[in-house]
Amino acid sequence: MGLPLSYAIRNVRARLGRTALTIGVIALAVIATSVFLALITSMKHTLVASGSPDNLIVLRKGSDSDGSSMLSLEAFQAIRFLDGVARLPDGTPLASPEMVLQPFARTRAGGRENVLVRGVEPVALAVHDEVRIAEGRMFRPSEGEIVVGRGVAGRYAGAEIGAQLFIGRRNWRVVGILESGGSSFESEIWGDARDLARDATRPFPYSGVRLKLAPGADRGALVERIESDPRYALQATPEVEYYTEQAKSAGTLYVLLVILAIPIGIAAGFGAANTMFAAVQSRTVEIGTLRALGFSRGTILRTFVVESFVLSLVGFGAGAVGTVLVAVVLRFVLGGIAFGAQTFTVNVVTLRVSASDLGVALLFASVIGLAGGLLPAWHAASLRPVEALRKA
Repeated sequence: MGLPLSYAIRNVRARLGRTALTIGVIALAVIATSVFLALITSMKHTLVASGSPDNLIVLRKGSDSDGSSMLSLEAFQAIRFLDGVARLPDGTPLASPEMVLQPFARTRAGGRENVLVRGVEPVALAVHDEVRIAEGRMFRPSEGEIVVGRGVAGRYAGAEIGAQLFIGRRNWRVVGILESGGSSFESEIWGDARDLARDATRPFPYSGVRLKLAPGADRGALVERIESDPRYALQATPEVEYYTEQAKSAGTLYVLLVILAIPIGIAAGFGAANTMFAAVQSRTVEIGTLRALGFSRGTILRTFVVESFVLSLVGFGAGAVGTVLVAVVLRFVLGGIAFGAQTFTVNVVTLRVSASDLGVALLFASVIGLAGGLLPAWHAASLRPVEALRKA
């Protein structure tokens, strides 16, 4: 004899308070799990996704970042036409001379932070092929215009399209927002290199040069030719290797985040499972009554496990909505999650909740529902009806 579906529905209605508590605790466990997974994934992506495997970054020898390097116009002209550098169809070398500044910018919360400003020329988007203009347009040279990364747009006052952002000694008009798949370029501001150099009154116009390798080019030979030129004392590094080295400054934060996520996830799971366990355990007398009415142990177990599983799915749904709301608040209200980079500027991590993050949370919620419902129901159903009724 099976228990009708209406029985489980009436039980949920009769215990609305406990049901809501159970769903709420599972939802909190889902939020904690999903947010930490998304944060770990987003931070890892920001740290390792920057750079192209086909690019070289050329800096002054001994510089550990483009923020501490200076490179002359003559050096740029000497290396841009070297064999092995890719070219556009019109013959223009894919060599992007760039200048890096680290001025203060005011956050929407009223604080001040160092932000990385990159002075580039129009060829930059062809060299940095992972970067695209997502909204608005690219800046026009010598017109006081800039484009800002997605993370910058959400964090700093005046960083929206059409607004004026004060950098250095003047205001710059924001005309576009750039995206790069969550990499550190989304924490940068790009403007015309010559405009920025004039504003900063720098003795050298560039910090470094990004070169895109031609298909089939010998990278080692190109690096050797650049570094062996005694006139300029330069060093050439693969761009991915450069950003991997830069990311080491945030490695401790990443490890700490992983270490924190494990016990928090375990604690959230135990808390939710314990709530579910208590909810079913309190119904021992009810289970004894069902046994006395002739329902088999297997039928009772199936009913309680299905009920617990459904509650866990509802809790997952509520938690998934809560996770999305947390991501929205972090992105649009708080301007992302910021951490310091080796260049003494701020990297902004945009929390991106992926399907895999929610998939792990769904599995987590399902385990909570099954374990929290099966164990106490099994124990209660194993009692003789008289013993179960004595628990009243």
